[in-house]
Amino acid sequence: MANTQSMCTSFMSEILTATHNFGTAPTRGTSAADTFKAALYLTTATVNAATTAYSATNEVSGTNYTAGGVTVTNATAPTPANSSATAGVAYWTPSASITYTNVTLSSAFDAVLIYNSSQSNKAVSVHTFGSQTITAGTFTLTMPSNTTTTALLRLSTT
Repeated sequence: MANTQSMCTSFMSEILTATHNFGTAPTRGTSAADTFKAALYLTTATVNAATTAYSATNEVSGTNYTAGGVTVTNATAPTPANSSATAGVAYWTPSASITYTNVTLSSAFDAVLIYNSSQSNKAVSVHTFGSQTITAGTFTLTMPSNTTTTALLRLSTT
């Protein structure tokens, strides 16, 4: 059997659990999972791949919405999988929908920023959807299935 060049699948998952560090060792006071949050942004905002951290600039505001958003339920461990000898994917999806309860957000919004509030509010990902407003209601972002092709976050060697 010949050797095959590929990134190890377990490594991709371990990136998401901070097992590996190629730079200066981080100072961590705990081995507990970090806290991730989800903040909503106005249609006039500019949050995208270049966003490096949470900012209240152009975040929605309104009744029962707290700046910084809501805590993401993070009970799902990152998962690695090989699709072939040379390709793999690591993936993660929050373990529950992201819900903003009894809010009134009268300015149009169309994006959510997932960020790590335990690590200096560092940005993780931006997800967009159709423009919304809501009056005294619950806004829910239903999470996709936690699979190699539909998970919210996917790292792939392909």
